[in-house]
Amino acid sequence: MAIKRTGQLGFSDAVITGSSGGTLDRLAGLVRWYRFDKVVSPLRDTGPGRAAWSPLLLFKALLLGALYGLSERELEEALSDRLSFRRFVGLSYEESVPDHTVLNRFRNELVAAGLFDKLFAELDKQLEAAGVVLKRGTMLDATVIEAVSVPPREDGTATDPDARFAKRQGKPGSTYGYKAHVGVDQGSGLIRSVITTPANVPDTVWADDLIRGDEAAVLADGAYHSHKRQERLERAGIKARLMRRANKHHPELPARLKLYNRLIGRRRAAVETTFATLKNRMKLRLIRYRGLTKASAQVTLAAIAFNLRRWVAITG
Repeated sequence: MAIKRTGQLGFSDAVITGSSGGTLDRLAGLVRWYRFDKVVSPLRDTGPGRAAWSPLLLFKALLLGALYGLSERELEEALSDRLSFRRFVGLSYEESVPDHTVLNRFRNELVAAGLFDKLFAELDKQLEAAGVVLKRGTMLDATVIEAVSVPPREDGTATDPDARFAKRQGKPGSTYGYKAHVGVDQGSGLIRSVITTPANVPDTVWADDLIRGDEAAVLADGAYHSHKRQERLERAGIKARLMRRANKHHPELPARLKLYNRLIGRRRAAVETTFATLKNRMKLRLIRYRGLTKASAQVTLAAIAFNLRRWVAITG
């Protein structure tokens, strides 16, 4: 199958190349894109009557959508209008751009092939090779993300069979959607692990799967503490920095545990910056797709984009 030849510079490109040097240009130089290309290369756009788009170009385009919180339609428009976007994906100024149907179809092909986890793992390898993963500790936390689907009707029918309700923390009411569980590298702020579940799944259920095993410590709030988890971490030589909660047998924590909680709370507070960036800067406030598989793909792609953003910030 023929592949579109993109990135062929013309006269217009020679005029505008002086505008390089931004975040996307620095990012383009950091990443070993050929290794991502190996992951996505089996996929091809099969649109009738025209050459296929490069899978790497389409993957880079989806990354831009995740970085800036754009739908496929908005991404198509941005690729047409923004020179930095064109340079990043490898399109010259005069070339056409993939439309939203091509981008949506490619996203679905990535989901069907189960490639988002492989793409996340590939970036993780590159971050480790670059020496930016510190491994001083893994901060565990979770956040609820609202679903685009309307909640179930009174008769129980639902447009999204996997989304669930979760009580809002510190606010009345509930949110219908999914929950992103993350393990964040202390110090670098990089996301080292991510799992998406329906919103009603307790934070602690998937906690052990977020722990990588090579970190010096695990930091989390009281929802993650259990004697079994603490013992497992200690046997593995990992410091269990898990906050403690009062219970019916000990309704009031002793002063030493209150101090212990405050110290851990100060260290793990940085994980809130991760969620703030994902939701406020990258606009991951809504799950755009129905079903857990596609919701997980959206969150994982956002985590990849977040780590790329952090990589640029870390390397200055």
